[in-house]
This record gives sequence, structure tokens and C-alpha cells, in this order.
Amino acid sequence: MSDIRYSLSQNEMPEAWYNLPADLPEPMAPPLHPGTREPVKLEDMTAIFPENIVMQEMSSERYIPIPEEVRDIYALWRPTPLLRAVRLEKALQTPAKIFYKYEGVSPAGSHKPNSAVAQAYYNREAGIKRLVTETGAGQWGSALSMACKLFGIECVVYMVKVSFTQKPYRKLVMQTWGGTVYASPSELTEFGRKVLADDPDCPGSLGIAISEAIEDTVKTPGTKYALGSVLNHVCLHQTVIGQESIKQMEKAGCDPDIIIGCVGGGSNFAGMVSPWLERKLKGGKQYRVIAVEPSSCPTLTKGELRYDFGDTAMMTPLMMMYTLGHDFIPPSIHAGGLRYHGMASLVSQMYKLGMVEARSYGQLKIFESAVQFARTEGLIPAPEPSHAIAAAIDEAVAAREEGKEKVILFNLCGHGLLDMTAYDAFLGGKLTDEA
Repeated sequence: MSDIRYSLSQNEMPEAWYNLPADLPEPMAPPLHPGTREPVKLEDMTAIFPENIVMQEMSSERYIPIPEEVRDIYALWRPTPLLRAVRLEKALQTPAKIFYKYEGVSPAGSHKPNSAVAQAYYNREAGIKRLVTETGAGQWGSALSMACKLFGIECVVYMVKVSFTQKPYRKLVMQTWGGTVYASPSELTEFGRKVLADDPDCPGSLGIAISEAIEDTVKTPGTKYALGSVLNHVCLHQTVIGQESIKQMEKAGCDPDIIIGCVGGGSNFAGMVSPWLERKLKGGKQYRVIAVEPSSCPTLTKGELRYDFGDTAMMTPLMMMYTLGHDFIPPSIHAGGLRYHGMASLVSQMYKLGMVEARSYGQLKIFESAVQFARTEGLIPAPEPSHAIAAAIDEAVAAREEGKEKVILFNLCGHGLLDMTAYDAFLGGKLTDEA
């Protein structure tokens, strides 16, 4: 039961982010201006993002250097560990080897600071003093609140109302780091007031919270917007995860057969799998790559591939993506970070080209898997990566039934220590699956 952790030294931390769009066999469709429906130009995007971020968003460079100041802050928690789940393997009686990359060791408890620190840095460099964002489960809002404090920037967060109620300690984490947090939909924006007038009990959605954050941004001088997933530059910043995991799997003496991640907007999944897909594209590696989403918000498995808005108020550029419709409000599941109507254009392109598979699970299945993982490996996972755990368990059981030795790797992108109300509902028999 020993030798289950594979660590890297700080000098083995990646020095550049990997930009998968540079190597895709078919280029991604460009985002369109919401008014003209023409491809967006740099100046169209700088209304809400600083120019240095927009240039990353539109970049076709394969590798983009990580600024030294960003790497210095990354060193607070990076490189993150890779662990082998030998106790889970034993419980499943599987010949498969199960590895997981653990991003829950960051100060905010998830992968989100990988992009939050980078975005706060670039905004500080552009002279921005105030950032506005949205958050679902609170992981992104927490990460950006921390990052803004480190760079001396004011942070305002519109948090989806159902998660604002379900996860009060995430709100307190943001406030401890100096963030200002509002439940969305709110009375603070014109769009929020309109939503509440139509439905006073609206639980909110990431699409609504994005609309409120963008409205706040464009109406407040000296303010820019920061997005926690979906866009190319966010997926780019997360590729430190996959790059580290490649080095760690080499130390473990294994090459994965199957790579798994949960998907909502798509950033942790893209960050984990993009460097592995580079090896698949260039070196002919035959990895199976699986994206796992909630069955109540099945963007890839039941959505349409088309241009759609990233927000409910139709203020963002239109993006080519798998979508359930920008006005879709998902059921109030506990995996709040996965309650998004669309999928990152990058992940959508991966799926369109057959580079990745997709599947969905209900709440009961993922919490059964989360509890089994906690009772064997000791770590309590967040509801979001518990989707990846459920798929890893299913693949390990399939390996047992087939009598095959397989190597499974998944991203455990955050801990669940602030999600205990969800575990309380599950252990108390009060949790249900949502259609």
C-alpha cells in the first residue's frame, strides 16, 4: 500500500501554458459579434477584457510563457500531487491501476486559482483596479477573490443563488479574501431585476450570473470582467495540470489507457487532457479521453452544436459550442460548478472531431461514488469531480469483468469540505436525481 504519491519539485513546474488550438486538425469556428454576427475583432473584446488577455484568447501560438510572478504564486501549491488509489482498486477487486491528479491542495481548494492568478496578474499589468465575475458553486469566486487580493484589485462576485444558499461557507471564503458577493439574480442590475420580476423564486444560473457581471462591468468605469471557464485563455491557464500529470505518470512508470475529467464549462477538463491530446495528435498515442457531465445538464450528450450566447441576456459574443440554449436554467443540483448551458468551444471541438467521448450521470450515482472514494482513499471530493470518480470506478469495474489490466487517470479538481450540506442530504436519504 506504499509508494502511491508521485511528486514533482518546484523546478519541474511548467514554464509555459500549452495552447491546443494550435494543433487541432480542424480550426475552431470564430466567435461572432452579438450585433453584426461577424467574427469578433480584438477591439470588440476589449470592452470587457484587457488587451493582453484578449491576445491570449485569440492566440495561435503553441506555447505561451508563464510570467515569473505568476509562477511564484503557483509555487504556493504547485506542483500538485498525483496519487494512485490503491485502496479503491482493492475495494473494487480490479486489475486496473487508478491514478488521480489532486488539485484540491490549492489555497482555494480547487483548480480555479490556476487561471484566477493569471487573470488577476494580466489585469494588474493593464492597470485595472476592479474585476467583476460570476461563480456557480463558489470555487471560481473564491479563487478570484484570493488572486485579486494578492494583486491589489477589488473583486465583485455574482454567485448563482441556489449555490449562495447551499454553500454559505464559500461566500465567507470570498469575503475573508476581500471579495464582495451578491446572490444572482440580484436587484443590483437591470437584467437581474427583470429575471426576478418574471420569477421571484428563480434559483439562478451561470448564464444569468454572467449577464449580471457583464452589465456591471460595462456600466462601471475602470472595471473589467473575468471568466472562470469556457473561453480559450481560461482553458490555456489550466494546462499546467495536464503537463504535470505527464511527468508524474512517467515517474510512476505508466502510460494511461483512459483519461477522465468532469465537464461544466470545460476548463479543468481541457487543462487536464490538452497536453495528453498533444501526444495523441503528434505521437499516435491511443488514449481514450472521457468527459463526464451531470444528466440534469447534459450539454455534450444531449445539446446541439451551434452558435449560442454564453449568457442569458445575449450580451456575450456567440460561440460555436454544444449548448442546451442560453435561456436554459438547470435543476438545482449540488454540483453547482457544472450547471452551465454551454460547453467551451475548445472542448466542443474535441468532441466534434471524435477526440473525446462523453457520458452523463445523475446525482445519486456520483455521490455513491464520492462516498466510496472517501471511505477508501480518505479524501472527500467536491460534487463536480465526483462525476469523474464515477466514470473511473465504472471503467475499473469493466476492466475487472474483462480481465484486462488498464491504467486510468482522472482529475480530482477540488475537495468537498465546503460541500457537506450535499453529503448531509445524500447520507440522510434526501437527495434525488433530477431529470
